[in-house]
Amino acid sequence: MRTLIFGGAGFVGLNIAEALLRAGHDVAAFDRSAMPEAALRSFAVLPGAFTAIRGDVTDEAAVASAMSAGADLVVMGAAITAGRERDARDPATTLKVNLLAQVPVLAAARAAGVRRVINLSSAAAYGAAGERLPELDETTPGDPVGLYAITKWASERVGARLGDLWGLDVVSLRLSGVFGPWEHATGVRDTLSPHCQILAAAVAEQPAILPRPGLRDWIYAPDVADAVLAVAGAGTLGHGIYNVSTGKRFTMLDWGQRLAQAFPGSVCRLAEPGEAATIDFHGPSDRAPMAVARIAQDLGWVAKTDGLDSADQLAAWWHTDGRTMETGR
Repeated sequence: MRTLIFGGAGFVGLNIAEALLRAGHDVAAFDRSAMPEAALRSFAVLPGAFTAIRGDVTDEAAVASAMSAGADLVVMGAAITAGRERDARDPATTLKVNLLAQVPVLAAARAAGVRRVINLSSAAAYGAAGERLPELDETTPGDPVGLYAITKWASERVGARLGDLWGLDVVSLRLSGVFGPWEHATGVRDTLSPHCQILAAAVAEQPAILPRPGLRDWIYAPDVADAVLAVAGAGTLGHGIYNVSTGKRFTMLDWGQRLAQAFPGSVCRLAEPGEAATIDFHGPSDRAPMAVARIAQDLGWVAKTDGLDSADQLAAWWHTDGRTMETGR
């Protein structure tokens, strides 16, 4: 199988590429950013063949050129995870990258005879519903607020509509809060995961001070990649949208204290009254967990990494590949 990943230099794209390469598939990663050298070194020893393509997803000619080389599977992962300040400062770019660029990608995939297109959506599509309901399944009406959330919700609808009109197999995966290997500041992510922030603090020998325990059904990036492989390899899919999550919640406080065991002297704790937190959770409340019965029933997929074990795995990754990332960490 040959896969073309848009947004392939982002950390989720890198995890997907790594899993595909390890399974012996060929991968082309399309991104305006350069691939991290550490990732290139790691990928070079894997069975599949890897190609990096520098290009902007809003450049229709570049997208068509990348697609013309042929692909069985396309993963749409290019996105700006805009925060409130970027929403106010530059809404046009977020809309262009996260939503409008989807149409040329789908058109090029149609022309190239791509077998399946996977749109990486987000739990953010549920928006404020996550604060009102005890659990979120794929039938829960979305109530997105920020532009990132709005564009992710809209991308699902646009993909489904054009897929139906054009005879394209388009499926959207709503990813829970993702963290893990290869995460780094790229300039298009205003919201680095709390896990990445805590790891950076541990490496810098600075305390990680949390505003609250932070309860959520976080998912480890290699598990997201495993879900993409399951969807890619399936025959006819029963649904057009799937939640991708552990379905189980754990706190950032517990996770950070587990990570601290791998970094002697590291501290992760709650802020004292009146003390400023150093870790940003990007919101004042904790979202409800996402139901995962649909993907389990249709594809037999369940996340392999159990909660706090991911802290041990991420620490081990950092000591092998992470410390050589070009971010100073």
